[in-house]
Amino acid sequence: MAQDLQALPGRDYLSSADLDAAGTSALLRLAAGIKSGRLRPQAAGRVLGLIFRKASTRTRVSFTVAMARLGGQTIDLNPQVTQVGRGEPVADTARVLSRYVDALAIRTFGQDELADYAHWASVPVINALTDLEHPCQALADYLTLQEAFGADPDDLAGLTMAYVGDGNNVAHSLLLAGALLGVHVRIGCPEGFAPDGGVLERARTLADGRCRLEVVHDPVAAVRGAQALYTDVWASMGQEDEQQQRLRAFEGWCLNEDLLAEADPRAIVLHCLPAHRGEEISAGAIEGASSRVFDQAENRLHVQQALLAVVLGVVD
Repeated sequence: MAQDLQALPGRDYLSSADLDAAGTSALLRLAAGIKSGRLRPQAAGRVLGLIFRKASTRTRVSFTVAMARLGGQTIDLNPQVTQVGRGEPVADTARVLSRYVDALAIRTFGQDELADYAHWASVPVINALTDLEHPCQALADYLTLQEAFGADPDDLAGLTMAYVGDGNNVAHSLLLAGALLGVHVRIGCPEGFAPDGGVLERARTLADGRCRLEVVHDPVAAVRGAQALYTDVWASMGQEDEQQQRLRAFEGWCLNEDLLAEADPRAIVLHCLPAHRGEEISAGAIEGASSRVFDQAENRLHVQQALLAVVLGVVD
């Protein structure tokens, strides 16, 4: 196992900040090696448990396939058909499941529930999305940027990732992971939709002057000269009742061809999906030559296979 990953076996991954700069880069190198077929870690006989309180396509399938490619298997612990959904205490669930599975991937609302699972479980717990962060998504995003602009995570330093939209969980993880990788991250959002101030300050501390982390309230200023333009839905899961209000607030913030024209001519377009064409992104942007959206979705598989291999301790 690479020296920078030696401390990770058996550890939780609840936040992009749970890795340091060297570990984040090493994990991206491992993911690239797995994707190319050069590296083939195996976890035969290991079992991953999924606890998903939120709907999922890419995260659920990519974790399941990642574990299969490692030679292990996945158990989908659907809260609707287990005691998890009937109010069994997290402390009991986590301690029992730790006797059955080798790792847990949890997708839920509050970061506090995820932290409770990590506290009580004796196996690694992975954040498969909370309202605060989406760290596995950010790993896939930066692997996609690496593929477009270099051959190694070190090539990411000095590039600019422009995120246009709601300062949500994806924006938070982009800030934290970008800080570790030396990527300038600009979050462009309307007033009142900025990222959490505590997350932004933590990211700036992690950056330690290596890169600029900014929040701006003009979409053109956000994307000007950037190498990657990124957006997400304006109303995340659990915010459906705010849909109409948010449509009005985000008027003029669609990632479209006009915004793309303000970016670096080599810029790529990213979206974590699902996408609402004509709202946060235009059909031309997501389907155009600059789009790397479906490469980005594929990369969820490779970074999660790398992450699982590392926390399970099966990387040489």
